[in-house]
Amino acid sequence: MAMEKRGIPTTTRGPADWFTGDVHVENFATGADASRLVAAHVRFTPGARTNWHSHGLGQTLHCTSGTGFVVTRDGVVQVLRPGETVWTPPGEEHWHGATPDTMLCHDALLVAPETGDATTWLEPVTDEQYAAAHRALDS
Repeated sequence: MAMEKRGIPTTTRGPADWFTGDVHVENFATGADASRLVAAHVRFTPGARTNWHSHGLGQTLHCTSGTGFVVTRDGVVQVLRPGETVWTPPGEEHWHGATPDTMLCHDALLVAPETGDATTWLEPVTDEQYAAAHRALDS
């Protein structure tokens, strides 16, 4: 097997079924090869965020620019700043997104399961849940 250059990924708008606000996604690994790596560079405009979701094998988020949150169902709020990385364990329901005043850009990395979906998408994060995360940033 030889090394393969795959080129520049296409930027697509994040689907409204998974995101609130303006989000752009560049998938650069799709889990379709032997490594099962799923990887994307994701850009959130201020206030944009994912729905609640989980990953069967966990997820790594690495912030490349801006500031954002990663929030779990039990109310733990991790602030994500450039150069920082957050790991969410398998099955942990969480959401992530930009602060109200800054963009957030991060790389999202996970391993696709041998069968089934890598991500289980749930309901949108409410404005109240989002505001609570922002209050945690201020404290």
